[in-house]
Amino acid sequence: MQAIVDACKAGRLAANPVVVISNNGEAKALERAMAEGIPGYHIGSAAFPDPDELDRLITNTLLEHEAELVILAGYMKKIGPYLLETYQGRILNVHPSLLPRFGGRGMYGRHVHEAVIAAGEKESGATIHLVVGEYDTGPILAQRKLTVQEQDTPEMLAERILPVEHELYVDTIRRIISGDLKLDSYSIEQSRG
Repeated sequence: MQAIVDACKAGRLAANPVVVISNNGEAKALERAMAEGIPGYHIGSAAFPDPDELDRLITNTLLEHEAELVILAGYMKKIGPYLLETYQGRILNVHPSLLPRFGGRGMYGRHVHEAVIAAGEKESGATIHLVVGEYDTGPILAQRKLTVQEQDTPEMLAERILPVEHELYVDTIRRIISGDLKLDSYSIEQSRG
C-alpha cells in the first residue's frame, strides 16, 4: 500500500487513494492511511460476523468513497460476492509467485516461497491478477520474473521479491490509468478457475 501511495504523491501515478480498508484493526496499513490523511476503516468479521453484512459494508464503504479500482495489498480474506459483482473486473491483487504456480488457498507469504524452493524452481517472481471467486485464479495482468538462487531461503527470496511486487503493482496501475492496459479486455471467463 505504501509503495502505491508514495507513487501517487511523487506523481508517478495519476491517482488518488481514497480509502483504506483492513480486516485487521492492528494493520500498519491503517496507521499509514491515517498518517497520509486517507480515510481508513477496520471492517472485520469480529465486529460483523454475518459474511453478507460484512461484504455489503466493505462494498458500500468503497462506493461511498467513489473508489474506481480496488487494490488488494495485504488483504488476506476471500472477497465476498457482492463486492466481486459490484467491482467485477476492477479488483486487483498481487501474488509473490508466477501464477498459476504456487497459488490458491493457503498460498501466501512464506508458504509460497517455501513451496518454490522445495520444488527446486529456477525462477519465481510476482504476478498482478484480477480477482475472481477463487483464490489466485483470475486473469493475469502482469508478471515479472527473477532467478531463484541456490542459497535462497524463504526469507531471502521474499526479501528480493517484495520490491519486484511493489514496482510491478505501481507499473500495472499506471498502465491501467494511462489506457495502455484495458481491464475490459479481460473477461472473467478467461479465468482459470
